[in-house]
Amino acid sequence: MKKYLFSVLIALSLGLTACAHDQIITVEQLPQPAQTLISTHFADDPISYVMQDREGFSLEYEVRLASGTKVDFDSKGELKKVDCDLRPVPEALIPESVRAYVQKMFPNAFITEWGKDDRRWKAELNNGLDLEFNNQYQFVRVDD
Repeated sequence: MKKYLFSVLIALSLGLTACAHDQIITVEQLPQPAQTLISTHFADDPISYVMQDREGFSLEYEVRLASGTKVDFDSKGELKKVDCDLRPVPEALIPESVRAYVQKMFPNAFITEWGKDDRRWKAELNNGLDLEFNNQYQFVRVDD
């Protein structure tokens, strides 16, 4: 019985992995909050492609802009991560307390990447430093 149950669990997890796929979609197929964020903050940067990533029960979206900027959204269209490569992330996408901290502690730097992992918010600066913030946007540590 245990072997049978184990086999079923293995087959189920392999089946979910096999269901993982990326699909090119149109901007109109993005959730409305994602469409609004792109049109508001990146209106002058043409969209190269929009990818829908379905992995098991998870659904995420990636928008790649002509400048190389990559913007990731969750299934509801909420921002997960924005990576502007070597350009500054639009200030309106970064909480005021984070912007103030970076400006005070690193006056010659700017945020090139902003996003959330499972637990914390992370800001990558153009000087190479990675900063971590808690869910209240308070500085936690430099991530090395």
